[in-house]
Amino acid sequence: MDEDGAQRLSRNRLKELRRLSRRSERSERRLFLADGPKAVEGALAVGCVVELFAKRDTELPPGSDSLAEITWIDERALASLSDSVTPAGVVALCRYVDVPLDQALAGARLVAICADVRDPGNAGTVIRCADAAGADAVVLAGDSVDLYNPKTLRASVGSAFHLPIAVERSAAAAVAAAQAAGLTVLAADGAGEVGLYDAPLAGPTAWLFGNEAWGLPEELAALADHRVAIPIHGRAESLNLSTAAALCLYESKRTQM
Repeated sequence: MDEDGAQRLSRNRLKELRRLSRRSERSERRLFLADGPKAVEGALAVGCVVELFAKRDTELPPGSDSLAEITWIDERALASLSDSVTPAGVVALCRYVDVPLDQALAGARLVAICADVRDPGNAGTVIRCADAAGADAVVLAGDSVDLYNPKTLRASVGSAFHLPIAVERSAAAAVAAAQAAGLTVLAADGAGEVGLYDAPLAGPTAWLFGNEAWGLPEELAALADHRVAIPIHGRAESLNLSTAAALCLYESKRTQM
């Protein structure tokens, strides 16, 4: 296909594809756009890519040669599919990859539950930390940001495709399901009754993390088996959510090993 043909094809479909920038549209169609080489490479690895859109001079991620649907588009069309300031040259139309909550928790020994985490950068970074720490699953619970928000996916740097992620509308239900699956639920809470290095971390554990601004609601924190505080030795008032998550998850993994 020549460049003119590619541009005509993209004009016919761009409006439809751009609608996937809305969460409601993504949820209804269970489709999303993965933007950039890392996200596309992760999506290809799990087999959820429906179609790939790329500029002709772009080096395609590994696994692209297995796709029957690769559409070459120009820079303007590509930019309209990306929310990046500088588009990376490749975007993939993908099927949803989240799994049911019971599937994510089955057999898990280390899980991160994000309750009402609204910032996509924080959510994506927690997913990345969980992946790096060797966690078995992540749950986005309550009014958390959409997993398929482009900023969430970008902040995960591909990790959103590396481990099971469940979406549960009720944070309380996520806690109950984790406990029913045999996990001890530990609420990360600055006012916790036990410190991180004294917490019971050796067994299967689900960490419960709250909103960036106001933390965990009292009624939700009360459902956890323990409230755990990260010691702050200096004068800082608190830790960033993703930093706290990294400390908790890594300490759990160290203790479990």
